[in-house]
Amino acid sequence: MLVEILSTGKILILQRISVFQFFMNYKLICSDIDGTLLNKDRELSTATIREIKRLSHIPFILISSRMPKAMRHLQQTLGNTNAPIIAYNGGLILTQNGIIHSTEIHNDVLESIINKSINTSIHISLYHADEWFVPSLDFWANREINNTKVLPEVKSNLEVLQNWKKDNKGAHKIMCMGDEQEIDVLYKSLEAEHCNEIMLYRSKSTYIEISHRAISKKTAIETLINHSYPNIAMNDVIAFGDNYNDIEMLKAVGLGVAVENANTEVLKIAKRVTDTNKNDGVAKILGELV
Repeated sequence: MLVEILSTGKILILQRISVFQFFMNYKLICSDIDGTLLNKDRELSTATIREIKRLSHIPFILISSRMPKAMRHLQQTLGNTNAPIIAYNGGLILTQNGIIHSTEIHNDVLESIINKSINTSIHISLYHADEWFVPSLDFWANREINNTKVLPEVKSNLEVLQNWKKDNKGAHKIMCMGDEQEIDVLYKSLEAEHCNEIMLYRSKSTYIEISHRAISKKTAIETLINHSYPNIAMNDVIAFGDNYNDIEMLKAVGLGVAVENANTEVLKIAKRVTDTNKNDGVAKILGELV
């Protein structure tokens, strides 16, 4: 009986060492925000804040379709304002020293989107760096204000387009919101005409998020590593996500974790599945990190 107890104890010790060695390999953490990191109130829970602060020796990178201004208040809460930010699904990567990567949508595409939305009820939000322009403070604008805690500037889409043409600027992201049927028609038209230039992403049935086709969260992490973390490889990264725009990232890193509320396609490719965002899924995985 004594031998059996000792044997069992040894197995338990080996299992704990194995878990320790497993997590010791990871040197960078990247997390999506909406639907992944934030709780039902679109806030950071006490458990999430605690676990991220406990692992302050490992860089924690927010990676999102959000604009930088909609991410910085989360960094402040987490106490890691010195960390880089990956915004616009990788369209803009920022460090304390400034921009290390920027990919903008060509204004010809923006002009096409504006023309296709004439005589519809579709709201078009335009984003460049920390600028957010809306044609009016309508239902859709106010919904995003509530979600992101950022106030936009009211300016017509055509006026923004003309200013950007003059200043040689483009959109880091375009968001089209409105009636589901009108959004369906716009999506199919843009997919048919501009599929080589832009990536279309349906975060909701009434939303289209548009970014440049050349970028993704995966390429953004690779760019950030090459610039700021040369001693870290993609296999050294843990990433968390829940939606279609997270799939490439989760497949490419060493440990891609999906929250339980993720889309079916995301759950299929994830290396691990944790609890839902509403039940501190990210915090529970981070709690396993030694």
